[in-house]
Amino acid sequence: MLAGKGFKQVFNVSGGIKAWKSKTAIGPQDLGMALFNGKEAPLDILKTAYSLEQGLRDFYLTLEKTEGNPKAKDLFIKLSDIEVKHQRSIFTAYNRISLLDISQEEFEKQVESSALEGGLTTREYLDLFKPDLNSEKQVVSLAMSIEAQALDMYQRVSAGISNPESKAIVLKIADEEKAHLASLGKLMDSL
Repeated sequence: MLAGKGFKQVFNVSGGIKAWKSKTAIGPQDLGMALFNGKEAPLDILKTAYSLEQGLRDFYLTLEKTEGNPKAKDLFIKLSDIEVKHQRSIFTAYNRISLLDISQEEFEKQVESSALEGGLTTREYLDLFKPDLNSEKQVVSLAMSIEAQALDMYQRVSAGISNPESKAIVLKIADEEKAHLASLGKLMDSL
């Protein structure tokens, strides 16, 4: 199943999940699902996704202002810039699908920021992972955790959507999260 979803390395653990001794996804199965009801039109999906990207960008920018390590500060800026790229992609898709040509500023007026990618709030992520925000590796690890939660959430959301267009959009966003996770993995390897 995982190999069919594009994962290159899949490991079977003897004894199943009960034998697994490393980190697993956190939170209840419905984490973040309240953001979606399964009946959203494609444009509504894009607005919600944009909102989640904005929430994560704001999170990184807030952390950048509070931390002292210059390398960690640079990393927070880099991570926030990646979220801007995701937002541009979502905004472009919105204009293409809606057949409108509204400005990004007008689009943002229609979007509400309420949570970060993955369905948790800033405080919940920090309380849960308790990262050393001056450690580059822990910052990247936190970012990877958030992206993994987002990927998981979008995959769960797609299972509950019946509108084929909306489902396709959610799966495309999930693929972008997967690519972002892979690039964060490469960044981690370089540290």
